[in-house]
Amino acid sequence: MKKFLFLLLLAASATAQLQKIEPPFWYAGMQHSDLQIMCYAPNVAQYTVSASGGVIIKNIQKTENPNYLFVTVDTKNLPPQTFDLNFTAVDSKKPAFTQSYELKKRRENSRLRKGFDASDVVYLIMSDRFANGNPANDSNPSLTEKADRANPGGRHGGDIQGMIDHLDYLQQLGVTALWPTPLCEDNDTKYSYHTYGQSDVYKIDARYGTNEEYVALSKAAHEKGIKLIMDYVTNHWGAEHWMYKDLPTYDWFHQFPGFAQCNYRMTSQFDTNVSEIDKKLCVDGWFVRSMPDLNQSNPLVLNYLTQNALWWIEYADLDGFRVDTYSYNDKQGIAQWTKALTDEYPYFNIVGEVWMYSQAQMAYWQKDSKIGAIESFNSYLPSVMDFTLQDVLSSVLNEDQATWDKGLIRVYNNFTNDFLYPNPDNILTFIENHDTTRFNELYKNDFQKYQMALTIMATVRGIPQIYYGSEIGMSGDKGKGDADIRRDFPGGWKGDANNAFSASGRTAEQNKFFDFTSKLLNWRKKNAAVHFGKMKHYLPDNNVYVYFRYTDDQSVMVLINNSNQKQNIKT
Repeated sequence: MKKFLFLLLLAASATAQLQKIEPPFWYAGMQHSDLQIMCYAPNVAQYTVSASGGVIIKNIQKTENPNYLFVTVDTKNLPPQTFDLNFTAVDSKKPAFTQSYELKKRRENSRLRKGFDASDVVYLIMSDRFANGNPANDSNPSLTEKADRANPGGRHGGDIQGMIDHLDYLQQLGVTALWPTPLCEDNDTKYSYHTYGQSDVYKIDARYGTNEEYVALSKAAHEKGIKLIMDYVTNHWGAEHWMYKDLPTYDWFHQFPGFAQCNYRMTSQFDTNVSEIDKKLCVDGWFVRSMPDLNQSNPLVLNYLTQNALWWIEYADLDGFRVDTYSYNDKQGIAQWTKALTDEYPYFNIVGEVWMYSQAQMAYWQKDSKIGAIESFNSYLPSVMDFTLQDVLSSVLNEDQATWDKGLIRVYNNFTNDFLYPNPDNILTFIENHDTTRFNELYKNDFQKYQMALTIMATVRGIPQIYYGSEIGMSGDKGKGDADIRRDFPGGWKGDANNAFSASGRTAEQNKFFDFTSKLLNWRKKNAAVHFGKMKHYLPDNNVYVYFRYTDDQSVMVLINNSNQKQNIKT
């Protein structure tokens, strides 16, 4: 009986296999040629690893957790191929099991892909709230939270197919780049539609679709002249992430031990007078308890995040990243991550969320900042978000009477600080996003104020970003909770009484907003002066702001009257 049992165990070990291998495949011809393959299975560290076909293994790294092996393979000069990784017990000459691994062929000129820039208009979609293209995937047996459209903070069923179905709508609107909020799996028990607490960063959440559908979205968007931007999270994962449940290393996440609340004081990243504990709680503290904070100073973590980002760019043919909570990361680690991506793709664009209300503090985070250079820091981050302009536009249009510091002088003053930015053309401008009270809520759907704000957005320096639904007058109050600023787009669900995706389905008020937005954005598409032209502006007079965008061949004059009276302008 004992001998029979031994033979059964031997047979089981011979058919053992990895539970996870990440990246699941790679690409030949990448500059990132030292590929670190994460191998995960119970007690996988007991095996030695060899590769077939003359593929060179440069390093095998074990950690304190025997369920992980990190195998570094030299892919330099290797053609596209499939090779085997052989896992052999120390006391055996024959592999216990073999794992095939593929190096795929890259797209032609993949390295030279052109990212989004100031010639684009970015459309931000709250992925679960835009359109339900496939009701069959609203819930999934392998994922905890089920669809419940009646729950304002629950999952409503918006998905990738819904985006694909309405690319014609975006094209008609004049959009040239699409930014959906994160689509990777988030298996939280509630509020999972938010998707910033991810549980698997190589897998699209099944309630949004599949990896293949995400690739199909990219392809379909490109066919319509629309770029695709991935919302990427480097600072944290979710507490349901499979690696958090079986840590590769104790310090994969920042430990205190366990949870410590972030103080959100991003100024501690460059404050010369900062206390170490304040700086540590900003950088290492957890954003919230359900989002364990990733430790980018751990080389294994940093390389894992780098390879994951490169993999998505190559696999889904992406045109850019928006990086969540960029300035909460370990700044040296995130700078290395950003540089690795832009070294691989020199024309790829990455915009970081640096939510601060000082141009000097935001400019610190843009690539080649003279402010960062004071302490020999370069983030290598091409773009930041213009939160100061968004802040001004959230109230200035109610200031009908100009004073020394009220009225459009505040908009003018925002641009007087452009000298601080290394590249002001590559700043993301916006009047609202998925974390702020909606513009049309602040201004009670005042159409003229929407016209003024959107005109400013479309004609000043930078890359304009609009938030889904603004173009039909959607409103929402952050004070009532996040769900109110992330309402379902009318017509995105079968049976909706109001279908704002078509002119005939929109109300007269919705058509008024849409028609103006579409006319302005489509005009902008063909106007080089407002893409990369120089800007000259004049001090506002009687709350009237005049500026020009111009090139050698073209000039555009913009006049914004924020007074409550008609004005005569002398030229």
